[in-house]
Amino acid sequence: MNKFNLKKITIIYSVLFALIGWIVYGWIYGEGNLIGNAVVIINKGNGSSVVASKLKDAGVINKAWLFKILARFMKLDKKLKAGEYIFETQISMYDVLTKLAKGDVIYRKITLPEGLTSAQMLKIIDNEKFLTGNITIDVKDGEMLPETYSFMYGDTKDSLILQAKNSMQTALEDAWKKRDSKLPIKSKNELLTLASIIEKETAVDTERGLVASVFVNRLIKGMRLQTDPTVIYALTLGKKELGRSLKKKDLKVNSPYNTYKHYGLPPSPICNPGILSLEAAANPEESPYLYFVADGKGGHNFSKSLQEHNDNIQNWLKERKIKRKAKIKKKTVEKQQK
Repeated sequence: MNKFNLKKITIIYSVLFALIGWIVYGWIYGEGNLIGNAVVIINKGNGSSVVASKLKDAGVINKAWLFKILARFMKLDKKLKAGEYIFETQISMYDVLTKLAKGDVIYRKITLPEGLTSAQMLKIIDNEKFLTGNITIDVKDGEMLPETYSFMYGDTKDSLILQAKNSMQTALEDAWKKRDSKLPIKSKNELLTLASIIEKETAVDTERGLVASVFVNRLIKGMRLQTDPTVIYALTLGKKELGRSLKKKDLKVNSPYNTYKHYGLPPSPICNPGILSLEAAANPEESPYLYFVADGKGGHNFSKSLQEHNDNIQNWLKERKIKRKAKIKKKTVEKQQK
């Protein structure tokens, strides 16, 4: 073979290898063939071969053999993390591999609203289909912080509960450290209990401090707290909804949670309060108020004396009567129009 032919063959092979390299580069870094998003679950212990097979079956990649070679070449074949992944349309093979190596999994969210009892919160957690396992942890009212929590595939219901419990411990500790030194509260449990009552009495953030001041003023004066939510808790113990309005006879129920009958705070929280209620309990506004009643608009009217309080009650009853008449009139008009 002469030098001319050898040179020619060398050029041909060089071009061929360059072409193959360019094609393989495109397979690795170019847009993939995935149409639409795809969710793939990688279980613990899945090796690169199993992962490649799952990705190919889902349409994320179309060359499982190349994926395995690339993973080994980049020394990532032993670093692919388990979890639930979402792969976007036309994602490249390289981006698929780096996503798996970084553990860029799907994080789902679950919200535990303020003011729920632990039984109600546990029901929400138990109904979350993306959490695994059974609930085995015993949780008392006041032990879980209402919040929106993130979790990923494989997380257990117990792990979410522990997350909520740890968050409450942190929030309670912080509120306790920052509490007003003049507060007539002897322990973190009492602070948490007061916060739970505030949480059940108002959903208006701007008046939590005033609601807290009413209860603190009553505690200082040695007055009964006389708050309806504690009576409801005395009747249900947080296990169910009362399902009706309170009656006069309910105020006489013999329970340490009945603040119409017993002085001071109940023995434990009546719900799971949020951070704002904890902060209000720890640092109430200074006010002369001893009473409050609903204003018919979502908030409350506050008063210093019993006479003023009774006047506010009468105004609230009038407002409620007017609203009822308007509602009945509206329904009547709607029926006539049909």
